[in-house]
Amino acid sequence: MSTTLPEYYFRVRENGAAVFRIDTDNRQRRIEMEQIAVINIRNGEVKPQGQRILSDADKAEIARWIKARKALLARRDMDDIHRTVDHLNLTTQWAQSKATDAQLDEITDLLLMAMHDLRSVLVRKKSDRISDN
Repeated sequence: MSTTLPEYYFRVRENGAAVFRIDTDNRQRRIEMEQIAVINIRNGEVKPQGQRILSDADKAEIARWIKARKALLARRDMDDIHRTVDHLNLTTQWAQSKATDAQLDEITDLLLMAMHDLRSVLVRKKSDRISDN
């Protein structure tokens, strides 16, 4: 573990993060976390906490974090999609080799509707991409 602490801490929330400035320069040498802003990653909004005015360093670090967080979330989205393809393949194998009639009765219509919806979207998007080229 590192002995030096970062200057900022980002507490991840559902749609962004709460931003804290870290302070260890006090008499008790305790770690103090002062909330300076709240970030909404979806719309890029940064709200300073209270009457605070963010410094250029604060803004730069927040912008860096937003960029890194969006890249991480995009990588996770793609990983989730690749996992979904694996799950579809595993589901196919399960339906073919292990599923009982009762299990298939329970999920067949749900899976068929979800796959039809997905197929419709994928075909439409592919058609759009082909016609744009």
